[in-house]
Amino acid sequence: MTIPDAGAAVYSDVTVSGVAGNAPAALAVGVNIVHSYSGDVVVDLVAPDGSTYRLKNSSGSSTPNVSTTYTVNASSEVANGTWRLKVQDVYRADTGYINSWKLTF
Repeated sequence: MTIPDAGAAVYSDVTVSGVAGNAPAALAVGVNIVHSYSGDVVVDLVAPDGSTYRLKNSSGSSTPNVSTTYTVNASSEVANGTWRLKVQDVYRADTGYINSWKLTF
């Protein structure tokens, strides 16, 4: 999914089913974003109820790509439902795309 240069946020959805109860206190969010300037990128996890968890702020980093696993305390969220990765490029001149992402319960 292409991330527009200094444009609107894009969303990538994952539907979770068959998990009893709430998400864990240490929900692992694996992210692989290809972008020529990682400092341009803001990344959020959006829970099924619309709650947003900031994974990465924009920064001055000129390092390419965002390939890491974040840990989120999502224990107040029901596990089943549609989870969204929200990604936005907040500065001009560099572009990228969401390569992949996953939740590990």
